[in-house]
Amino acid sequence: MIFNLLAPLADDFQLFNLFRYLTFRAGAACMTALFLSLFLGPALIRYLRATQNGGQPIREDGPQSHLLTKKGTPTMGGVLILLGLVVSTLLWADLRNGYVWAVLLVTLGFGALGFADDWLKVTKRNTKGVSGRHKLIAQGLVGLAAAIWMMLLLPAPLDGTLALPFFKELLVPLGFAFPLLAALVMVGASNAVNLTDGLDGLAIVPVMIAGGVFALISYLVGNRVFADYLQLHFVPGTGELAVFLSALIGAGLGFLWFNAPPAKVFMGDTGSLSIGGALGAVAVATKHEIVLAIVGGLFVVETLSVVIQVFWFKRTGRRVFLMAPLHHHFEKKGWAEPTIVIRFWIIAMVLALVGLSTLKIR
Repeated sequence: MIFNLLAPLADDFQLFNLFRYLTFRAGAACMTALFLSLFLGPALIRYLRATQNGGQPIREDGPQSHLLTKKGTPTMGGVLILLGLVVSTLLWADLRNGYVWAVLLVTLGFGALGFADDWLKVTKRNTKGVSGRHKLIAQGLVGLAAAIWMMLLLPAPLDGTLALPFFKELLVPLGFAFPLLAALVMVGASNAVNLTDGLDGLAIVPVMIAGGVFALISYLVGNRVFADYLQLHFVPGTGELAVFLSALIGAGLGFLWFNAPPAKVFMGDTGSLSIGGALGAVAVATKHEIVLAIVGGLFVVETLSVVIQVFWFKRTGRRVFLMAPLHHHFEKKGWAEPTIVIRFWIIAMVLALVGLSTLKIR
């Protein structure tokens, strides 16, 4: 909004030329989201605590320590992330950009689904929420709509194709199957972050790390000079997503202030489903879907731990892990929560560096 209002004045007033710079607006979006999160956080947490009557329900079959340390903590803190993220994006991004709106569609659509899930949990005082089947159907429909939208925005020959790391010229043609794959990426990323969100601060920092990597990717692939020099697929318009991702980082930092151990609020599905879906949507727009699986490798491992556990238990009646997702396995082994969280953060940073190394840079 600020960009659309002030950038046209740059021709007459040199001062306003600053608002044309993507890097300036990305930094401003990050700081705006951080300020909003820190400013609104205390009041929102008080409201959630007063209205949720006992906070987020804790799984009876989960780690016993959670029944003591996390009981009564309010959930739906993802509202705080979404407020900072969406308001900052609307203020600082170019609202004529279709990619911005497509990614916001996924973020808000998945966020609304997560909100409904959290609301059912706190009102019915159980951990069920929206059924898994209905959740996947809703996510799939939103993801498919956004995927078709982005397919129409992508230039030929990038539309309807899958790009592979290291190979600039190789594009795997998918045709009308591309929206299905793209929706799968968004839904998969959303649920992977959701499964990782089980300890204080565990999910939000890897999301910010992945967000930082994809902010750089968005900036590079959206700039023809950089994209050609670094041998990346040029996707005009995606540079504007750097503003969105910078806002995500700022909102995440503000949320972490209140989510740091011991957490005053949990993000809930409102936060985890929305920000995971946002990362997936940006990966689709920038043609780096496979790189997301590397950069977000921590989320992939957490998801695989659940899949393996369920499959093996149904097949043999025995468990591979003491408990799934993987972070609970280490809790059962006696690791302290801060130890697990920080070590997982380190793994996330290493995987982000590995993901960056896959870029087709000379």
